[in-house]
This record gives sequence, C-alpha cells and structure tokens, in this order.
Amino acid sequence: MKRRQWLGLAFAMAAPPLAAARAQGSALVVFAAASLKNALDEIATAWSKEAGKPAPKLSYGASSALAKQLEQGAPADLFLSADTDWMDYVERKGLIKNGSRVNLLGNKIVLIAPRDSIVAVDIEPGFDLAKALAGGKLAMANVDAVPAGKYGKAALEKLGAWDGVKDKIAQAENVRAALLLVARGEAPLGIVYSTDAAAEANVKILGAFSADSHPPIIYPAAEIKDAKSADAKSFLDYLKSSKARPTFEKQGFTMLVKSSAST
Repeated sequence: MKRRQWLGLAFAMAAPPLAAARAQGSALVVFAAASLKNALDEIATAWSKEAGKPAPKLSYGASSALAKQLEQGAPADLFLSADTDWMDYVERKGLIKNGSRVNLLGNKIVLIAPRDSIVAVDIEPGFDLAKALAGGKLAMANVDAVPAGKYGKAALEKLGAWDGVKDKIAQAENVRAALLLVARGEAPLGIVYSTDAAAEANVKILGAFSADSHPPIIYPAAEIKDAKSADAKSFLDYLKSSKARPTFEKQGFTMLVKSSAST
C-alpha cells in the first residue's frame, strides 16, 4: 500500500491538516504504544514549544497493530513500542534507521478493579483469580499479540492462575481499551500497566505482579528508516533527555537510558 493511502487510515485521531503538512514534509509523525499517551502528549507539547516546531502528530495503538501498519507502508518517523518483540519485528523488516534504536522506558503490570470494588486479591503463586472474578471477565489486551496482554498471560502462567481464567478473558485491542472495560464497570478485574491505572481515576490497583513473573517490560524507540521529517532525531533525543524524564517518571515509567541535559 502506498504511503499516501495510509494517511486517512493510520491517523484517524490526528488533526485534519496532517495530509497537507505531511505532503510538505514538515509534520513529525510518531507511532506509539497506547500506554504512552498521557506522558507523550505532554512531552510533545513541551518539545514543540521549546523547539519552535509544529506539534508532532501522535498515532496511538497496540504495538502489534502499529508494527503491521509500518510494514504495509504507513508513513511515520518514529516508532515507540511497548515491547522488544514488535520492535524486533520492524527491525527485521529493515524499517528502522541503523543505530537509532534505544531501550527507552520500563513499566510494571498490575491487577485493577473499579474504584468502588470491595474485592481483595493477594497476587502470589497459586492465587485463585477465578474466584475473585466471581463469574465476571478479566479485561486484558490481546494475550497473543499486544505486549500488555502477553506480559499478563506470562505472569498468570508463572503464578499458576492462567488455567483458571483462560476462558474468562475479555480481550481488548490495546491496553487502554482493557482499562476502559474496568473503569466502566464492564469487567470486575483487569491487567494493565501501572501507568495506565495511574491515569484513570475510576480504577484502583489491587496489587502488582512481581518483575520475575514475566519478561522484562521494555519500551524501545527508534527512527524509521524512511522518515520524512527532519525533526525525527531531535524529538527522539528529547525523549531521552533530562527534560522528558520528569514527565515519564510522573506517569510511573522508569527511564532506562542515561538522560542528557539537552536535545
């Protein structure tokens, strides 16, 4: 599929002038995991103001879906994935700029419930998650493709709880969609990133999954090889800098890179 054909599809959430700006090569387009939205929105605004540049066009979704869009020719300048698997996939396809990839952030996964829930759960080996669901569904991002879902499934398998709930999963297209199922009371429990839970007032955290119960949660970032915007490197450098660190950490992310003082 040609790059211009993707403009309407991949950026449904972007502002209307995107196509015109992209045609002029001036719009910085960023594909990012849905769990980055709150932090990245704030950081992008700060970078735009400081650099005197147009605000980046941010397209959020499941890392798996974004990687597939990139493979099919979607126009983007940067890709921020919620796991290394999908960045590996894009890299194997020859789509990222050599030397630009960096492990940017870390995160945690947690078990959540609606804010007014009275359910109590101790997350430990052999815990009875099915009983805690009380006949309801466990909201998770797609457990076979979306990073948050894959991490959650791995943790439940490690703790011996997966078999009891595998037929009780309400799978969502991305982690923010899973978060909304719980926030709206449509699912009594869910597994999301701690950063997602912190961004939603209508849920509460019942407990966190230990880091040794699942693969390390790593958010890599990289420039796309065919990036059209001259600002791709500048924005990526800003994301790695001490200027972005407070916003990422405020949202609950862990910075995995040594921050520079400026971009």
